[in-house]
Amino acid sequence: MTDSIDRRRLLQLSLAAVPALMLPGTAAGAEEAAKADAGRSGAERDFDFFLGSWDVKHRRLKQRLAGNNDWEEFDGSTRCQSLLGGIANFNDSVSYRAGGVYRGMGLRAFDAKTQTWADWWLDGRNPVKIDTPGIGRFEGRVGTFFSEDLHDGKPVRVRGVFTHLGDSRMQWEQAFSPDGGATWETNWVMRYMRTG
Repeated sequence: MTDSIDRRRLLQLSLAAVPALMLPGTAAGAEEAAKADAGRSGAERDFDFFLGSWDVKHRRLKQRLAGNNDWEEFDGSTRCQSLLGGIANFNDSVSYRAGGVYRGMGLRAFDAKTQTWADWWLDGRNPVKIDTPGIGRFEGRVGTFFSEDLHDGKPVRVRGVFTHLGDSRMQWEQAFSPDGGATWETNWVMRYMRTG
């Protein structure tokens, strides 16, 4: 329970800091931030590759866990920024789907005690409800995260995988398991190309 409360408090503090990030910083503030980031090492730097701006190609399964193979494809973009001296980051995303333009925000935070990351998603269509975080870590250039959720009222295990493919490319994919991880269905793939 304490871990849940600590993670919730970290999330609240991180979200509260977002408006301040939109203000122009001073040279002294930028210098201090650079010094704080330079002092980080190891797993705390796992998501540094994601910082910056990206174009995104989405491929999303239209019906999940329904035995079909009908995918929708659409474009998007995102910008990822560092928070809390580099131990957290968020990305502000926009997606251009056939039904409209959608916005959302991803937030990740590093727990030095467990050497794991938490990965949350906040959907702009329901901005008062944040999802259950995936908890995970990186092995080389691949970060794997797991959480428990519901799909159509039934429990599913959720797996999110971040793959660093080089300086200008990365990929994220999501899969659901209705049987506790025995089998997986990939239902969303996002391919990123760096723009800045």
